[in-house]
Amino acid sequence: MTSRPGHALPLLLLAGFQTLVDRLHATLAEQGHPQARPMHGFALQAVGTGCTAADLGRALGVSKQAAAKTIAGLEAAGYVERSADPGDARRVVVRPTAHGRDLLARSAAIFDALRAEWANRLGEDTVRTIEDALAQVAAPPRLDTPTRLTR
Repeated sequence: MTSRPGHALPLLLLAGFQTLVDRLHATLAEQGHPQARPMHGFALQAVGTGCTAADLGRALGVSKQAAAKTIAGLEAAGYVERSADPGDARRVVVRPTAHGRDLLARSAAIFDALRAEWANRLGEDTVRTIEDALAQVAAPPRLDTPTRLTR
């Protein structure tokens, strides 16, 4: 058996990631989220139940200004809303809207369906072996993945 060159592994992992994300977004568009972009999911995960632009910037590994731009895009798409912090009126807190929570819920369900497709095609044992092997060698996922790929 011929071994693949070392650079093939990260390219295959990236291609697998891109395949899943592209399928996710095609399905999200069909389900009422045509404006959703990959960064939106990462950002909404970081927003959680509420955060500031500075918090979001730290979570995504970007400047506060870049986080504010991301928030503006999420707000324009109807995924988040801004409000004054009840404990400190100078602080603006960003929270997901019902539309943003719907995006995350649909994303989770679609990813489950995509994983099931891979398990049907490759076999459940193979998919589980891939997951288990990656869990042994990969660091925990980071929310700043999109910005890391463009550096």
